[in-house]
Amino acid sequence: MLGQLLGPDIQELIEQRDFRALRASLADWPPPEIADLIESLPSEKDVIVFRLLPRDLATEVFEFLDYEKQARLIEALAKEQSRLVRLLNELSPDDRTALLEELPGEVSKRLLSLLAPEERRVALALLGYPEESVGRLMTPDYVAVYPTWTVQQALDHIRLFGKDSETLNVIYVVNESGHLLDDLRIREILLADPQGPVADLMDNRFVALKATDDQEAAVPIFRNYGRIALPVTDTRGVLIGIVTVDDVLEVAEEEATEDFHKIGGTEALDEPYIRTPLGKLVQKRAKWLVVLFIGELLTASAMGYFEAEIARAVVLVLFVPLIISSGGNSGSQAATLVIRALAVRELGLHDWWRVMRREVFSGLALGAILGGLGVARVLAWEQMFGLYGEHSLGIALTVGLALLGVVMWGTIIGSMLPFIMQRLGADPATSSAPFVATLVDVFGVLIYFSLAALILRGSLL
Repeated sequence: MLGQLLGPDIQELIEQRDFRALRASLADWPPPEIADLIESLPSEKDVIVFRLLPRDLATEVFEFLDYEKQARLIEALAKEQSRLVRLLNELSPDDRTALLEELPGEVSKRLLSLLAPEERRVALALLGYPEESVGRLMTPDYVAVYPTWTVQQALDHIRLFGKDSETLNVIYVVNESGHLLDDLRIREILLADPQGPVADLMDNRFVALKATDDQEAAVPIFRNYGRIALPVTDTRGVLIGIVTVDDVLEVAEEEATEDFHKIGGTEALDEPYIRTPLGKLVQKRAKWLVVLFIGELLTASAMGYFEAEIARAVVLVLFVPLIISSGGNSGSQAATLVIRALAVRELGLHDWWRVMRREVFSGLALGAILGGLGVARVLAWEQMFGLYGEHSLGIALTVGLALLGVVMWGTIIGSMLPFIMQRLGADPATSSAPFVATLVDVFGVLIYFSLAALILRGSLL
């Protein structure tokens, strides 16, 4: 498998330790592909390949590695302090911050001490923002100009300082106090009259993030405005950094993964599945399973309440899985659709009544479809096998109406729980499909046997 990933030439060069040829071969590789190569290599060989990379290329490649591999390389490079210092100082501030967050506290402290004074100041400022805030994602590497400058002065400034900027697609306009006034696409500056003032290009319309904003808040803004970078300001409106779309895409992926885990009825994993220790994996799954188990105890209690009816008509028990699973499935569908709509801002809390109305009619329609199938099933089995005797019509009616009621109940519960969770300040994904199914199970039993007691009283019961 490793040989297929590396290709015969690279594999052979590594095995033969032909470092000169290996260095020359890798020089033409894009940084992401070199990162994939290093990720696939075992210990010691990964360090050898990384050491061979030219200085600038090594910095780019390092930013594409996962945190576990970054930590492994740092540990190995610690013996070569000069190379480690150079690597840390040349990393972009946002990637360096993400790395320092992932490492143990003592290791982070030791690495901070290796930074140049200016880089250390930047790193400490970034680390001072709350976890999951935009401040942890931003980089202070951007280009800003003044409105009183001419376009030619702005271009000269961009040429002088642009090489250190995270992106040059957007140039920011600030006043003498550093307050953000506008953002200009580089195209506007390049096509403008060199002798005209920057102020003539401004329309004073821009979108900015606050450093204290939650990282999730940046995702819909990038999506809605189609930007590759957004400015970040402090509470006074002073420009202090920018956030690029690649960092926000990582946040979106992490949030989507966390929601998927919660919808599946487990706590979100902090690491990839295969790297999560078995004990932690069991711990995160066990909590929800215990909660759901307790919920199912209520289902058992509900069935115990109808023990007399069950004893007189055991045939009713045969349809319990059919009915409660149908309600659970409809509830899970509704919950998944609403959670997704809330996550992508298609819905807000104020839309709950609109959703309720739609789901009542959806529940009635879906319940009628499944109820009709349930009635057909009972009557067909009676016709073919004579299982239910003179009570077949009553049982069919009970099953049909129970499916109608349970499916509609499941749909309403599944669609409303995400709104309730969000209103309480919790993640809507916490109202996961298994949780919805458990709630529907309890009420499904009550609905089914209550209808049976009403419809079959005096005949089967």
